[in-house]
Amino acid sequence: MTVNIHPALHALCGKYAEEIIRTRRYFHAHPELSTEEVETARAIRAELDRIGVPWRVCGGPTSTLARIEGRNPEKKAILLRADIDALPVTEATGVDYASQCPGKMHACGHDCHIAMLLTAVKMLNELKDDFEGTVVFAFQAAEESCLGAAPMVADGALDGVDACYAQHVWWDVPAGKFALCKGPAMASGDRFRIEIEGRPGHGAAPETCIDATVIGAAIIMNLQTIVSREVLPFNAAVVSVGSLESGTRFNVISGSAVMEGTVRTFLPEVREHILRRIEEIALGTAQTLRGKARVTIDRLSPPVMNDAAMTDMVRDVAAALWGEDAPQAYGPVMPCEDFSYFQEKVPGVMAFLGIRNPECGACYAQHHDKYNVDESALIRGAGMYAQTALTFLAG
Repeated sequence: MTVNIHPALHALCGKYAEEIIRTRRYFHAHPELSTEEVETARAIRAELDRIGVPWRVCGGPTSTLARIEGRNPEKKAILLRADIDALPVTEATGVDYASQCPGKMHACGHDCHIAMLLTAVKMLNELKDDFEGTVVFAFQAAEESCLGAAPMVADGALDGVDACYAQHVWWDVPAGKFALCKGPAMASGDRFRIEIEGRPGHGAAPETCIDATVIGAAIIMNLQTIVSREVLPFNAAVVSVGSLESGTRFNVISGSAVMEGTVRTFLPEVREHILRRIEEIALGTAQTLRGKARVTIDRLSPPVMNDAAMTDMVRDVAAALWGEDAPQAYGPVMPCEDFSYFQEKVPGVMAFLGIRNPECGACYAQHHDKYNVDESALIRGAGMYAQTALTFLAG
């Protein structure tokens, strides 16, 4: 499609190029964990108040829904989303704007998302007399725990909205490029917990015990056969055990153990099969080794599914705004993202904005304690938010 770039957009990008970096660094220095983003939300709302954009609390005390109406606001609407929470990571970047909150860090780039969307709000607020329709802005809490998007949807964030768009800064995409894929883009995410009951005793007398550690190890090994022997090789899936806690002393056989892990996949039928088999394998393995097991499964988020027509539009916007080489094919990837709850209701796209540049230390993966970004890419992300909204509303 032909994309008509707003004649003032590049000038607005230049206007806010330095401010967006200052905004990102403020939020980077003041990270807050999922559902605890009190000061983050307060700062976002204060900036919205300063520029005169109305907002309301939506889906939880730290999630914010803002709104800019152009001419004929009922004609069409698009929602732009940014997540705002940080991670329980101790920062090791050494930058002068590093986290001031011990044990907390914006190690996934949500500080960048806040800065980009706030900047897009400012741009579109200046252009509101030039477009028809409405732009809704979702500053969503608790993405890292997958507890933020669904409550916003339930609280009416998508009322009257026709489409949605989000961006995630991404560590292995070159800075300033926009990586896109149609259909499955990010996997579903689920968490499982397996509690094992055995019988403790002396390490020198295993015949009198039921070893919970051995049961746990056997369950872990048996779980590996689900993907390798029960899932069609063309259907991507991951079953990972991230923690196993068992035992207290070298010569005491443990009578209890707890393990936790995650499941990632793209197809609903594969997801259901894996979750069912985790429980069957855990219970069966424990029984075989004379113990007991209890399985708890938390369904965190469905897969991110990029609408084909919307993806084509976003690709055309990126090419028109930042050059033919700006959009790149990419994915899908196995991390999950609860933006998928928005996409279940209206067509939407999650794009990956490249921030990789080894020359400035932006070469570490998401969630790494040295994670950093090439900040020069952020104004491109803000411009993409704004132009994507303008192009959708014009269409």
